[in-house]
Amino acid sequence: MARRVLSLWLPRFSSDLVLRRRGGVGPLAVVARQGGGEVLACLDTLAVAAGLRRGQPLSEARALVPGLLTRPDDPVGQARALEALRRWAIRYAPWVAADGADGLVIDLTGSAHLRGGEGPLVDEMQARLAAMGFEARIAVAPTRGAAWGLARYGAHPVMLAGGDARAAVAGLPLAALRLSDETCTGLARLGLRQVRDLDRAARGTLARRFGAELMLRLDQALGAVAEPVAAPPDEAPRAVRLTLPEPIGLTADVMAGLERMLERLCATLAAADLGARRLRLELRRADGGQTQAEIALARPMRDPATMAMLFSRAVEGLDAGFGFDAMRLSAPLVEALPPAQLVQGGVAGADDLADLMTRLGNRLGLETLERLLPADSHIPERAFVRAAAAFTEAPGAGAWPDGPGRPLVLFPPEPLFGIQGRTPPQRFRWRRRALTTLRATGPERLLPEWWLDDPAWRTGMRDYWRIDTVEGPRLWMFHTPQTPGWSVQGEFA
Repeated sequence: MARRVLSLWLPRFSSDLVLRRRGGVGPLAVVARQGGGEVLACLDTLAVAAGLRRGQPLSEARALVPGLLTRPDDPVGQARALEALRRWAIRYAPWVAADGADGLVIDLTGSAHLRGGEGPLVDEMQARLAAMGFEARIAVAPTRGAAWGLARYGAHPVMLAGGDARAAVAGLPLAALRLSDETCTGLARLGLRQVRDLDRAARGTLARRFGAELMLRLDQALGAVAEPVAAPPDEAPRAVRLTLPEPIGLTADVMAGLERMLERLCATLAAADLGARRLRLELRRADGGQTQAEIALARPMRDPATMAMLFSRAVEGLDAGFGFDAMRLSAPLVEALPPAQLVQGGVAGADDLADLMTRLGNRLGLETLERLLPADSHIPERAFVRAAAAFTEAPGAGAWPDGPGRPLVLFPPEPLFGIQGRTPPQRFRWRRRALTTLRATGPERLLPEWWLDDPAWRTGMRDYWRIDTVEGPRLWMFHTPQTPGWSVQGEFA
């Protein structure tokens, strides 16, 4: 049976994910840090139509498109979404693997006829991806290398190549062989720009000059070297079931069954040195309907009693109908939880904090609980980042840099009008209050980070002062020498 491989490429995967979650009207760019600055990592169609390109510095892009919407790059979330798509694509063939950070590869050998052939299968896949909000390019070829090149460098979004891999890739650029930019540049200097041009040169000479990778990629694309699709093994679901001889509907009965399942599930997790971060209880009603309850945990856990207590509130709100006749408990998200020595002090305190976040998170949502982490910047509003408290570690004692104290409350600069001079004013009005300076400490000069285009810092350097007033407020004020003026940006405790 002739081998057939499908390559799926999502050219705007990052921006499509943002638009799926947040919506909005572009132009939109996903921004990633590179070196000392920020560059455009992915663009939507409107941003491309506006003349922006990948790899362009963010400051240059904002100058060209002032209304550009930006979102930070999220490689972890992108990998999670790609894994979800990989599992979704198993409907077409059993052998599906991720291909880079924005693509999938599927071995269709012996499977396409189940969907009416390669054409209907590809059309269905394209339509489903479009309905999900993803722009996709798809190619089917006899080899994995040929399909990869056709999906990314083919003339059309959908390419169905015949059985001759050499003919399918002959007119493609050399980058379609998955070669590095350096190798493609060196080959271009010799006049070799398309795959067919490699037939005019001696293999030995090319291998000595450019390394064995060039010939390996060529042979993989042409089928001379096998390149199987190694789909990752699916982990067995960590779940337990309980079938009931008679339907139950009382909360106490459901909790009793849940406690039995929790003991079995926690024993399974303990054998693998794992702890649950999320638990899902699914209940089947006697009338055929289903309902479920789910809890999230701020730390890996396998304590049945504690987990049952956290479930009690969710179980009370379930609609039993004519009663439940089957229950299933699963741990869709787990983390490593090796045995730890019991000590007195910090570990217990950290667990207590995590348990508090768990109780609050199951009412408010774990994503709403945030903590501040130090960032490598001397700019006040960039000196910290917000992160989900349940999925990050608290910074240590020496994590925050030493230096002048910062105010307890930080807000966007609020200009003060009618004040001149470089020294702090003796009297001024702030938020409709007349204030008198009692003590002024400073100045502390801060310069903008020239490699980042921050509109709030376009006025240039700032001289910060700590102002204690007679009336009580202790303010953090700054003066901008380039455009003379005073503003308040924070308030001390």
